Parts: sequence; structure tokens; C-alpha cells
Amino acid sequence: MKVHKLKTVQPYFQECWSQSKTFEVRKNDRHFEVGDEVHLQEYDAKTKLYTGKELRVTILYILKNFIALEEGYVVFSFCVDKYIQESDVNLN
Repeated sequence: MKVHKLKTVQPYFQECWSQSKTFEVRKNDRHFEVGDEVHLQEYDAKTKLYTGKELRVTILYILKNFIALEEGYVVFSFCVDKYIQESDVNLN
């Protein structure tokens, strides 16, 4: 199992936080695998800073080599394991 830290901007972060969005579309340059842990870290694109909110999720399913996906990209579904607020995490 690997751990991946991913910047996630709004509105997508909030949709993941509320669990209305339980998937990610990402370039597969990290070689995602089922069972990997992903840290979705809220990132403010305007200030170029992390907000301190983070979701720890586990990859459940990976869709790849699908005709509608650009080559090298995947869609993975996940379940939320933990919600983290700014005071709970060191983002360095």
C-alpha cells in the first residue's frame, strides 16, 4: 500500500468532504492501486496555500484504459476514512 498526497481545489474538495463526490479523475503518474491511502488536501488556488483541511481516503476501485479516458488517466472511487481539520495535521 502506498500513500499519495493530492492537492484538491474547490468546489471538488467540499464535494468530497460531504461525500457527494466519491471518486477522483487523475493522471496515473503515481501508479494508483486498490487499497492505497490518499490524502486529499484542500488547496486554495488563489493564495497557493493549503487550508489545513484534509480527507484520508482508501481507493476501492480503479477504472483505466477506458475509451472515454485520456491516455494515462484513471478514475478511482474511494471511501472516506478520516476527516482532518487544520489543528490536527502538519502539512509539510
